[in-house]
Amino acid sequence: MIKPPLRDHPLARSPLADRASAFLGRAWDRGWLPEPSLDPDELWQAARKRHGPRADTAEHAGRSAEDVSDFRERLERLAASVRDEAALNPLGKTMAWGQLSRAVSNRLALGALWAERPALLETALAPPILVIGHMRSGTTRIHRLLAADPAHAHTRYCDAFHPAETSIWARRAKSAAELAMLGALNPWLQAIHPMGASAPEEELGWISAALHHSIYETQWHIRSFSAWSEARDPAPIYREFARILGTDAALRGNASLPRVMKVPAFAEDLPVLLDRFPEARVVIAERDLEAVHRSAVSLSANQMAVQSDECDLARIEALWHHKIALREKRLASALADWSGKTARLSFASLNEDWESAIASAYGQLGLDFTPRALAAMRAQMAASATGRHRDHAAQLARFGTGG
Repeated sequence: MIKPPLRDHPLARSPLADRASAFLGRAWDRGWLPEPSLDPDELWQAARKRHGPRADTAEHAGRSAEDVSDFRERLERLAASVRDEAALNPLGKTMAWGQLSRAVSNRLALGALWAERPALLETALAPPILVIGHMRSGTTRIHRLLAADPAHAHTRYCDAFHPAETSIWARRAKSAAELAMLGALNPWLQAIHPMGASAPEEELGWISAALHHSIYETQWHIRSFSAWSEARDPAPIYREFARILGTDAALRGNASLPRVMKVPAFAEDLPVLLDRFPEARVVIAERDLEAVHRSAVSLSANQMAVQSDECDLARIEALWHHKIALREKRLASALADWSGKTARLSFASLNEDWESAIASAYGQLGLDFTPRALAAMRAQMAASATGRHRDHAAQLARFGTGG
């Protein structure tokens, strides 16, 4: 493994990212390459070509008129916010085009799949286990421990970001290629959030496929879109989420197992999520909020620095003060009305004695903590003991932000 360069500032950027952005800018100026367009009409036109006369069917299949309209409005507003606020460099614009064009392409590809195989939308699912908590509060560790239990199902990176690809091998190959490219451009990415094509991963890809603001506001300055989306009913997003979940479970043959799911944005939208999955079990991740903020700022700064030459660390810090406060308020309100099975796991308790903490959570959730589950979790912890995620603590210490 090639050792990454020293990350000496939250907004540090790799030399390769600088060179790639400079090359793209020259290539556009000199006509070597076409500059990608973020115009929604052009994104739709490119995606619709693959479906020919069935494009309208692909857009509407399995979806209500409200859901179709919601996605179109989100795309219009997000593209405008990126154009007017994000100040992307050439690499950032290319990456934005890739993400938005994939969202539109996946939208149509999923609809085409549901038009051809409508039974996928009727998949009966076991009640899921929802890991709820702030980004950087220990949700990934909890998620991966629970996902290790053979009695549970989980989503992999390749499933989260390529949900319309019915070939499992193609999902893995595409995911491995994009992770390799992202790792080259951003050599600190795996230290901040370790990922693997077939490794357990949060369902962020599924809500971003419906244009939830979460993944986009983490990497671009798009405050107007974020504010609008935060105030909007997220029900259309979670209806699409449920359709993708049922499809994935049917294709992988694990619908009878409780799916362990987590996305930090769930804390913003928990009432809608619990309405969609009323028999879910809920695990709340807890950590000191100042530590959460320091780590979240580091992650977001790392993402933004690659894609814009005009990043403002103070603005990123303000964003995450806002996000943490918003999620705290909405989470408390949602849990006040929730009477389902719930467990709480603190960052500190997992550091001190993760086995006892997990065993206690299983008891609170009414789950059987089997020897097989414990053995699988021990293997997961052993595998992660030498992982690059420990480098992030050293980065934070270097920035003078500690922990």
